[in-house]
This record gives sequence, C-alpha cells and structure tokens, in this order.
Amino acid sequence: MPKKATVRPSISIVGPGNLGSALATELARIGYAIRQIVSRRQSSGVNAARALTRRVKAQHVFLGKDPIEGDIVWLTVPDDAIAEVAEQLARSQSWKGKVVLHSSGAMTSNELSALKKKGATVASAHPLMSFVQGRAPSWQEVAFAIEGDAASVRAAFGIARDLGGRPFKIQKKNKALYHAFGAFASPMVIALMSSMEEVAEAAGIPRRRIRETMLPLLRATWSNYLVSDAPRAFSGPLVRGDLHTVRKHLGELKRVPRAREVYVALAKAAIERLPVRNKEALEKELRRSRITTR
Repeated sequence: MPKKATVRPSISIVGPGNLGSALATELARIGYAIRQIVSRRQSSGVNAARALTRRVKAQHVFLGKDPIEGDIVWLTVPDDAIAEVAEQLARSQSWKGKVVLHSSGAMTSNELSALKKKGATVASAHPLMSFVQGRAPSWQEVAFAIEGDAASVRAAFGIARDLGGRPFKIQKKNKALYHAFGAFASPMVIALMSSMEEVAEAAGIPRRRIRETMLPLLRATWSNYLVSDAPRAFSGPLVRGDLHTVRKHLGELKRVPRAREVYVALAKAAIERLPVRNKEALEKELRRSRITTR
C-alpha cells in the first residue's frame, strides 16, 4: 500500500514584520497552508500585511477583533510585546488543542503562560538568522533554538526541518546567553563595520570606496576563520606584539573616540583569549589609554 501523505498543520502568523513576513512566505512556498496574517489595526504596516496576505493566499485579520484560526499560531511580534499579545489572545477565544509558538531568542515560552492556562501547548522557536526589510534569507541549515511543552516542541522541530533548518533543544536558563551569542554573530558585527567605516572616513578614504577597499581583507578574514578557528585566523599587530603600532593607533583614534573605545575593548578581549605577544606591555598601554580618555 502507498504511504499516506503527511498532513501538515495550518499556521497563522501574528505580527507580519521582517521575520513574520519571511516565515509566512517560505512556509507557503514549501506547501504549508497559511490561514491568517494577524496585525494590529493601528499598525503602520497594515498595507504590507495585506500584501503579504495576498502573496500567501491567507486571510488578513486584526488582533483582538477576529478569532485566530489555524492549528499553529506563531507570534513574531517584538520581544516586549509577546506577553501582552498572549494575554490579549487568551481573552478572545478557546485555545484548547492549539499549538502556540513565539520566535524570541531571549524570552522563554513562559511569555505565553496566559495561553497555556487556556489550554494551548506553548514553545519558543527562534531561528538564528538576520531578517531585514527587502531581503529574503535562505532557511537552509538555519539553527532553531526550541524549548517548551512537548507537543509544541515536536511541532516546531517538524516545521524547522521542513524549512531546511537545524532544530535543537535549549534550556530556558540559557536563552538570554544564546541570544547574546547571536548578537555577536550579526548585529554586533554590523556595529563593528560601522566603526570601521568611521575610521576609514577619518583616514581620508572616500565613503564610496570603503567597501571595495576592505572587501578582500574581510573575505580573507572570514574564510580563515571558517576553515580553522579564531586563534589561527587572528593576525595583525597584537599577534606580533607591536606595541609601537598599537600606541600609534590609540593616539590617532582620539580623532574618532567612539571607534577608539571599540578598539580598546576588542584589543583587551584579544589579549585575554587569542595568541598575543608582549601581553604585559600591551595591557599596560590599554589601561593607560582608558585613563587618558576619561
């Protein structure tokens, strides 16, 4: 006998921002039925929500006005709004038998306790990926950190695998540090790039030339890290113990004090964790540098 086709659960997305839109679009593409896209009535993104609804062949409804349908309800709202939205939804209808997920990397499934009290099983399912407006990321091999009730965890694992991701279980107590790890891997990297651009401009490099000037170095650095590890990918004056060069950097970076603070913090981290020569002298120079900038 032929095997029965797996019936995938239907899904509604609450909060069609960058993540919610990307998630709904990809789930629809791989064959999930998107029942509803739920937004706030006063949201500035209502038009975008309606456009998304048309793309994924769903129904657009307003939060608190209409019942939320679907086997799985996935909250992709900002972290600070999860508990508030959960409480609002809990008052609106019965939740018995429904799976409710949220996608915060830092908050646990406890944020959905109001819905759990009304009969839902709940979990947090966070994709470790950057979501920005106008760019759809690849979901292949994206890590999903998942914790919560057993039924919701199973559902989240299934969806993550269907998306091509790599789900894993995480303990509630570790979520904030896990999310900080993700911050270092993406937004903090962009913050570092912003500091790099500030220093480049101070050095007289035209803004239109900064990317092309640094791109070969950035690519080589990232490639070295990917094929080995941080210690073997580390290079530059700290590896060589060039105190004179570091001192010149610190002196000239007084022209860009915000970037200087970043330089000092990263140099200190490098001294503590990476192969650095002349450590004592460099540490002394960094301490003196901090004193002179206060």
